[in-house]
Amino acid sequence: MSEFDELFDLSDFFQNEPDDEPETFEAVILPLRDMVIFPRMVAPLLVGRDRSLRAVEIALEHDAYLVAVAQRDPHVEEPTPEDLYTVGADIVIGRTLRMPDGTLSLLVQGQRRVRVVEYLQEHPYLRARVESVPETAETSKTSEALMRAVLTIFEQCVHLSRSLPEDAYIAALNADEPGWLADLVASIMEFPLEKRQELLETFDAVARLQKLSILLGNELELLELEERIHSQVQEEVDRSQREYFLREQLRAIQQELGESDPIMAEIAELQERIEKSAMPVNVREKALKELARLQAMPPAAPEVGIIRTYLDWLLELPWGEAEEQPVDLIKAKEVLDANHYGLEKAKERILEYLAVRQLAPDKMQSPILCFVGPPGTGKTSLGRSIAEALGRKFVRISLGGVRDEAEIRGHRRTYIGAMPGRIIQGMRNAGAVNPVFMLDEVDKLGLDFRGDPAAALLEVLDPEQNREFVDHYLDVPYDLSKVFFITTANVLYTIPPALLDRMEVIEFPGYTEEEKLAIARQFLIPRQLEAHGLEQESVRFSEQALRHIIREYTSEAGVRNLERAIATICRKIARRIAEKRKVPRLITVASLPKFLGPPQYTFGMAEEEDEVGVATGVAVTEYGGDIMSIEVSVMEGKGNLLLTGQLGEVMQESAQAALTYARSHAKELGIKIKDFDKIDIHIHVPEGAIPKDGPSAGITIATALISALTGRRVARDVAMTGEITLRGRVLQIGGLKEKALAAHRAGLKTFIVPAKNRKDLVDVPAHVRRQLRFVFVNRMDEVLSVALRDKAPAKSDARQRRPRRTATRAKRPVPDSRPPVAPE
Repeated sequence: MSEFDELFDLSDFFQNEPDDEPETFEAVILPLRDMVIFPRMVAPLLVGRDRSLRAVEIALEHDAYLVAVAQRDPHVEEPTPEDLYTVGADIVIGRTLRMPDGTLSLLVQGQRRVRVVEYLQEHPYLRARVESVPETAETSKTSEALMRAVLTIFEQCVHLSRSLPEDAYIAALNADEPGWLADLVASIMEFPLEKRQELLETFDAVARLQKLSILLGNELELLELEERIHSQVQEEVDRSQREYFLREQLRAIQQELGESDPIMAEIAELQERIEKSAMPVNVREKALKELARLQAMPPAAPEVGIIRTYLDWLLELPWGEAEEQPVDLIKAKEVLDANHYGLEKAKERILEYLAVRQLAPDKMQSPILCFVGPPGTGKTSLGRSIAEALGRKFVRISLGGVRDEAEIRGHRRTYIGAMPGRIIQGMRNAGAVNPVFMLDEVDKLGLDFRGDPAAALLEVLDPEQNREFVDHYLDVPYDLSKVFFITTANVLYTIPPALLDRMEVIEFPGYTEEEKLAIARQFLIPRQLEAHGLEQESVRFSEQALRHIIREYTSEAGVRNLERAIATICRKIARRIAEKRKVPRLITVASLPKFLGPPQYTFGMAEEEDEVGVATGVAVTEYGGDIMSIEVSVMEGKGNLLLTGQLGEVMQESAQAALTYARSHAKELGIKIKDFDKIDIHIHVPEGAIPKDGPSAGITIATALISALTGRRVARDVAMTGEITLRGRVLQIGGLKEKALAAHRAGLKTFIVPAKNRKDLVDVPAHVRRQLRFVFVNRMDEVLSVALRDKAPAKSDARQRRPRRTATRAKRPVPDSRPPVAPE
């Protein structure tokens, strides 16, 4: 006998025939949790609550009616009448079994639907007056059609569900009444409590079948979807198991043949390399964990390549202790001097580091230097020399134009094509934990929606943080504390303050003419002769020719254009040798136009003669120091001040301050103009395509302005720099060395500087101090006493001057994209 046959063969359960039952009667109420009992259905119950136990005992002792009613909320421990539904089922108890814990196990069968009319008592058990609800069960074609439809859907549900027994459908076939079929199927299916209660409260059998068919349809859709998902998962599992069995068989065959599995051999090799590597414990655990994942995956899995690449990165990175070489200060100094001329401050700082490392190797932190200077002054090449002097590997990465933070920290492995950042890539290329690592062009880092690379460098360049630098790709700490970091920049004002604070700045000023001569003799000419296949003694450059190249074919703080000019001459000589033509043995001034063409620049002072309204100033750009002329014209007008030449806000304010000083001291300065509202003043700084800014042109603007208002000429061999105040005080400026070199390079004789900059004179080369007269001033009247001459002759007109010659860019077009003059 099947389970359902046993459950439905319970005719002995009935206490009375349904026809003999009263329509309204008193009954004991048994609350049910998450369960609904339908008429004619048999169900097991486990009774454990005190009131429920008491209700069952009273019903058994007094042969009272027992009505099972479902709770609205199954979590309520002591339900009140408000917590119960109003429709339940009159039940009879077939078997009773008391459990060791005091609970009762009952087997009950529902008889009929009843509705609670009123509750008569709540303690010690629930008792109520109930009325039986008659069921309409007329047989018609509609009911028969609904019964067939329900049976069809129920059959499919039984077939797809793993929780329903096969004989459930057979039991449903035996239900020959619409109401009975609906109650049977509803009791078998695992519908929500609310849906089952709704079916119980539907007294019309046809309407109940209609609702049941809708619920069965929804359940069938869920079962079909579940079956489809299960089938897909099972297919994948079967395929994986099949591949596993095939691999095991292949491994057994290979073992019999004496062959090895290449995949397992590779995994064994990786495990051996991980065990032998010098990784820290946490990194080794991470690597072994990833190796275990790799071993568990089938070879065709998409993550195999990702994990394999990740393990390769971990294994190829240097993790061990630094192999320090003996420190030899004398040899290191010889290496630095042999590769670079000058740069005493940078060389001195490196030798100091070597000395401290020799005395306290365990306590010395690797320095983080920032080489700042114009292009072509040897910043990058000095980094290579430092690595050679220290006996370390050299790594260089360029940061110019980098805008993505992932370039520094790497990409997370969740992205396709992810890879570590440039720092980790450089460490792998170096193959050592203590290389000399150069971050070139750090002042040209960008910033956009992908992040701030400069902010990512804060951790890299901080000795207190870079011991545990975490790259997004590796996701494990990496020690950068032994790395000698060197950054290079042309200017400092574009570097974020937080990043600049982590670096020790060493300035690379522009080279003087004498230094360029020595560099050309010692480095540039031999290198270019060798690069062009020329013998060292086959071509010589006269000293005057080199000076002429420096003065009239280049205008730079470094030596790059000088080397290009020498390379141009060597190429033309090499061509003549290849064509078997006559080759000059000595390059002289007269032969330069044949090789380099006409001069690009005119060497000499900014002005050919002393003029009214024209003063010579100096400025600092990212290419080094440079001179600039400031012109002032006075004309009839309406008291306007016109400023041209792409002047920045600070420089415009300096011009307004200079005009205020001149107007307020007009009597002492000898200015005869009474009404400034009747004149216009035009201040112009030539080379208008180049933006200019900074306060250091204040005294230059004031000198040119006072010259134009008084008619006194400005000395052509005088350059000046300094900020002016409304009361005529001259304030301190920056970049004195670069400005002094620019004035010396232009052939000027006198240089007026603020008195507070006297301390900076020690940075100016000795031969420049000898050849250039420095005048230190505190007030504007001291500037005028040196810069202004007597009044110009009557025939001279400041607005009708001869064309002037400048020492910079006289014949080369000015590019619109040149960087602005650096603010001070």
